[in-house]
Amino acid sequence: MSRSICIHGHFYQPPRENPWLEEIEVQDSAYPFHDWNERVTAESYAPNAASRILDSRDLIVDIVNNYARISFDAGPTLLTWMEKHSPDVYRAILQADRESRERFGGHGGAMAQAYNHLIMPLANSRDKRTQIVWGLKDFEFRFGRKPEGLWLPETAVDLETLDIMAEKGILFTILAPGQAAAVREIRGGEWMDVCGGRVDPKKPYVCRLSSGRDIALFFYDGPISHEVAFGDILCNGERFARRLTDAFSPSPAGPELVHIATDGETYGHHHRFGDMALAYGLHHIEANKPADLTVYGAYLEKHPPAFEARILENTSWSCGHGLERWRGDCGDNSGTHPGWNQKWRMPLREAMDWLRDRAAAVFEEGLKPMVREPWAARDDYIEVILDRSPRSVESFFARRQTRPLLPPDFTRALKLLEIQRQAMLMFTSDGWFFDDISNIETVQVIQYAARALQLIRDIGGPDLEPEFVRMLDKARSNVPEQETGAGVYERMVKPSVVDALRLGAHYAVSSLFRDYPREIKIAHYHARKETCAQDVLGQRKMAAGRVILKSEITREEQDVVYAALYIDGLNLVAGVKDYIGPEPLETLCRTLREAFSKSDWTGLVRLIDREFDTGRYSLEHLFKDERQAVLHQILESNLRGLEADFRRIFETNRAVMQALKDMQIPLPEALSAPAEFVLNADFRMLLESEDLDFNRLSRLLDEFKFWSFALDPVTAHFVAGRKINSLMNRWAARPDDTPALKSVEKVLTVLKPLVLSLDLRPSQNIFFRVGRAVFNAAAERSARGDAAAREWLDSFLSVGRHLGFNLEIFRKK
Repeated sequence: MSRSICIHGHFYQPPRENPWLEEIEVQDSAYPFHDWNERVTAESYAPNAASRILDSRDLIVDIVNNYARISFDAGPTLLTWMEKHSPDVYRAILQADRESRERFGGHGGAMAQAYNHLIMPLANSRDKRTQIVWGLKDFEFRFGRKPEGLWLPETAVDLETLDIMAEKGILFTILAPGQAAAVREIRGGEWMDVCGGRVDPKKPYVCRLSSGRDIALFFYDGPISHEVAFGDILCNGERFARRLTDAFSPSPAGPELVHIATDGETYGHHHRFGDMALAYGLHHIEANKPADLTVYGAYLEKHPPAFEARILENTSWSCGHGLERWRGDCGDNSGTHPGWNQKWRMPLREAMDWLRDRAAAVFEEGLKPMVREPWAARDDYIEVILDRSPRSVESFFARRQTRPLLPPDFTRALKLLEIQRQAMLMFTSDGWFFDDISNIETVQVIQYAARALQLIRDIGGPDLEPEFVRMLDKARSNVPEQETGAGVYERMVKPSVVDALRLGAHYAVSSLFRDYPREIKIAHYHARKETCAQDVLGQRKMAAGRVILKSEITREEQDVVYAALYIDGLNLVAGVKDYIGPEPLETLCRTLREAFSKSDWTGLVRLIDREFDTGRYSLEHLFKDERQAVLHQILESNLRGLEADFRRIFETNRAVMQALKDMQIPLPEALSAPAEFVLNADFRMLLESEDLDFNRLSRLLDEFKFWSFALDPVTAHFVAGRKINSLMNRWAARPDDTPALKSVEKVLTVLKPLVLSLDLRPSQNIFFRVGRAVFNAAAERSARGDAAAREWLDSFLSVGRHLGFNLEIFRKK
């Protein structure tokens, strides 16, 4: 067929990890999720890995992996997070590429991406090369093949970047129609001006480069892509499919490709149920054959470019002013703060450029005595980033070292390489994309700069922080209380900085609320407890001892002594200092324990202040997630007493409440509030128990109904959903286990009508996968008169109805 359709999704999240912890800390703006990666995964990435196709009655007739039928790029920073925190979705994305290779003649749908989404034309030549090399090696590590195409962040393009891509074997990239300058037939002829988006997007082009290399370009269909991203076309999957097929020429002169490109998050995150519109649109095209679905590599093999193109350099798909969104006050912003300006962008970039260049000099001078070709080593450092095991690190240096390296040399060399990683992360495009220098994305890139500054000091380099902050002071914030970038640095960046004492303080304070084993991993640090004295007196706690902390990234070890005291409420104090030797430590622990045993809290605080003159630490020095966990623990401890009081009020006044209910007299809030609290607490505890007591659950729900109390929506949504999914997983481990299946049936029967917002997607996915594998065999046994199979089948069909399936799909071979 001469008509082909390709849908490209640019799936990406910026790196959000705390640079000192290499973990994303809780982000309040993503509530009720832990962070924005988790939220977007739940709303887009996971649904696209298992998207529903519904029939006319809105019953599920298929669950499909959208990634297997589209072209897509998934950013290395996103996949790194996903591999650890959402492994099922991660595996589905890798599997989709394998399936697409089978579907599209050996050409996978996945494309590579420049590593951490910096704006390539604004980078220097070395950073462009490293970004491409890291992106390609990350792709090969994950997908097990070399990529054919590479996505440019924000499609920002210049000829040097294209030439490096071509040199590294990349065959094509995707650009916006407005980035084409002129085209002509390959066999020669006059160049035709196509500026202003007038390029024909239905064919591929070749771009000739000054090196003699070339690269294919696909200019996506701008109007349709805009409708998908910002319009309502995804309200209906069939309409979406028709919009694509209507774009073909009535009388084409040759093969045509209708293709679009949008953020992958369009399908589910930006447009709720957009993943289902995509799934149905793809299904409609495959079923009705108005065109062939394809991916760019497959299309390029069948239809090599007959035209060449010149590009408009230093342009992008998301800024009408070229690249100004990432360096100037061009007027492009989120539109949510009328009257704000973005004059802060230029001073921020100037500060980052200055730091990049100073860091480069420190890096080269520092690494050259230990490693051959420092910049080539930086290109290869991605091997260590992908595998930080001791064996990987030692192999990396063994191939490059100019002399045998000792453990301190390894640490110094790794810190130098980390300076360069941070110096590229600080240019991540999101830092300039939005409205103010105090935005979460901009604070993130400044944190990477702060980590680079710290590492430079650690290896004995110059203290560049004062000059960097002075340059940030030129960037005026739109938020009055922040004043300038210097204020942002002081208030929003420096509190995140972690050093050996802060790490020790975190361990000390958290050890009061956690029963740490001898060895524990905290973020990327390995903590080994050498000496520890712990005492508890009522709610008061004290811990003191020695802990050795080792970084997985730099191999640096820190040996510290700590003491921490919790009195009550938020009254907590801790001290940390470098290891002082065994005898002084033993004396210190003995003195602290004696004071604690005498309940001399004032004396203890004074003792900690005197012994640890490095400064006092408190709850605020815990890392965000642990701080939140400790506060919840303190709160729950307080609430246990409150719950006991409420339970006593409820039980003592139950007869009076019954009488008021019988006389249709409204319950006073002083009685109804404690009773409702108690019943919700019982509901939560019941659903969190290992074995669910259905009789007790039924009686409890009858009480809710009798008293006209409401289930707490958060508890109902998350705890009930988790219980259903847990029971479903238990059944999936042994699909022939009828009692396990009946447990799922019972809990769905009881809970589903009460909790309309339940997230049943995980259970639906399991049911669909397992059901297709086992249904027919059970149905055949049932048809032969097998009573056990009939019992299983009845329960299976009941669960399927609760989960919203058209059960006929399981009867198909």
